[in-house]
Amino acid sequence: MKRIIEPFRIKVVEPIRMTTLEERREYIREADYNPFRLKAEDVLIDLLTDSGTSAMSSTQWAGIMQGDESYAGARSYYRFKESVSDLFGHKHIIPTHQGRAAERLIAMAVLQPDHVVPGNTHFDTTRANIEGTGATALDLPLPEASDPENLHPFKGNIDLARLEKLIDDVGRERVPFVLITVTNNSGGGQPVSMANIRGAREICDRHDIPLLLDAARFAENAWFIKKREKGYEHRWAEVIAREMFELSDGAMMSMKKDAFGNMGGLISINSDEWADKIRNLLILTEGFPTYGGLAGRDLEALAIGLREILEEDYLAYRIASTAYVGEHLAELGVPLLKPIGGHAVYLDGRRFCDHLTDELLPSWSLSCALYEHAGIRSCEIGNVMFGTQDPETGDWHWPQLDLVRLAIPRRVYTKSQMDYVVEGIHEVFQQRTSVPGMRFTHRPDVLPHFTSRFEPVEQAVHTK
Repeated sequence: MKRIIEPFRIKVVEPIRMTTLEERREYIREADYNPFRLKAEDVLIDLLTDSGTSAMSSTQWAGIMQGDESYAGARSYYRFKESVSDLFGHKHIIPTHQGRAAERLIAMAVLQPDHVVPGNTHFDTTRANIEGTGATALDLPLPEASDPENLHPFKGNIDLARLEKLIDDVGRERVPFVLITVTNNSGGGQPVSMANIRGAREICDRHDIPLLLDAARFAENAWFIKKREKGYEHRWAEVIAREMFELSDGAMMSMKKDAFGNMGGLISINSDEWADKIRNLLILTEGFPTYGGLAGRDLEALAIGLREILEEDYLAYRIASTAYVGEHLAELGVPLLKPIGGHAVYLDGRRFCDHLTDELLPSWSLSCALYEHAGIRSCEIGNVMFGTQDPETGDWHWPQLDLVRLAIPRRVYTKSQMDYVVEGIHEVFQQRTSVPGMRFTHRPDVLPHFTSRFEPVEQAVHTK
């Protein structure tokens, strides 16, 4: 049969409070038109993020009851270490409380102000942690990545020619490591091919530069390699994932994604020198190195989740169910980024709200409209998150893509709820010219999307 069904049964449910249009208009106004500031209980379908929002399995919940909360050397740590080591294969396994903590520890241990860290596309917290040290986070995506309609099967790849040129231009001593994010979240959840990782490995070897993976969604990336890359179609996703990690010198990971964790992160690294520095810093901010800011019960759940994520029936369902949403929206004419990613569907805010200029923040405006109309909370990946303003001229520089990410939590929502999402977005699209623009009333310098405040610009309409 062709129909994809959920490879699990529901044992526990959580009620959703239904809200009215009038209530949502007031809630988003009270939140200063920032979906991050909404109360979760006022959201019908929460697609803000897939980070820490997934449903854990009955096996994970059983594992939680076995958590060893000893401060040092807990048996839960050794179960966690075994699960990670078996897959990642690196020498040192260091737990952290979440992915951005792993980013921060690596940045503090390794980076200097004149360093340049190239990547396919750095995510928001990754960039902030790198640049918080004075170093530069530099994106080197493929040219195809800027075209929402381009169907390149691995649009998440790093541009190898540009990587080689960058190292030649700035010098090997200024490049402490290369970071490839799998899948490429800021680039639309697009996968990275094994050939691309291998090509980056060869470049790094020639220049004696470590290659790291940001592995938050490694399993989804492995599944795309299985389905799209010649020579991998008959290999298990677990085998493919191991090959990805074998090509790297280390990895950082938010285990709130592809480990089904509600909390947790990881640094997996080969370098003894880096590991010593990271552990010393970790003790200052996270805790003892065998718990890293996590409870023993968290370590148990993550050890189990890391194995469950590679179950092929689950991965087939996960990728197909995300594609289901994107394909139905595309059939209705809704502009979005193609091909459909693994963990999210990305609406093209500029084309969706083509009556709004970049200064009026099309994707942010759209995210507010989706909540107001249908109670759907989403996340802007565009002008607010990555736009920069010249301090001297006041001119804004906008990213190549201005997107609205619909991140789908794992094992949480049903097909009928996703049909509701498709219907709600289509209804907003049919009346899109009525979506008002937004402007900042408060904008912090770092990670502005989390805490910025906005107001609508009711009459701001621009014909492009």
